[in-house]
Amino acid sequence: MPLKPSESEEEYFIRAEMEKKKKIMEEQQEKLAEGEKGRLKELHYMRCPKCGMELTEIDYRDIKIDKCFSCEGVWLDAGELEAVSKLEKSMIDKFFIVFKK
Repeated sequence: MPLKPSESEEEYFIRAEMEKKKKIMEEQQEKLAEGEKGRLKELHYMRCPKCGMELTEIDYRDIKIDKCFSCEGVWLDAGELEAVSKLEKSMIDKFFIVFKK
């Protein structure tokens, strides 16, 4: 005589199956998000956030600064503003002169 599973057993297996499916869906969404992130990076890498033209990397006292020669924008990556702020006043004045029109 076959044993009929109790309600709590059925509930346990249903929940386990749902958790498995949920995890698979989350992994698929994560992969899709990573792919989209990569596509956007490829599309916008080294492009000016203001006008969309190509940025040129300038090396100023071991600080890599991105410059747009179209709109004259100057862009700093993470940590570069702190590096510029640690320069002496005379060096900061020279820094701004370099990027004036």
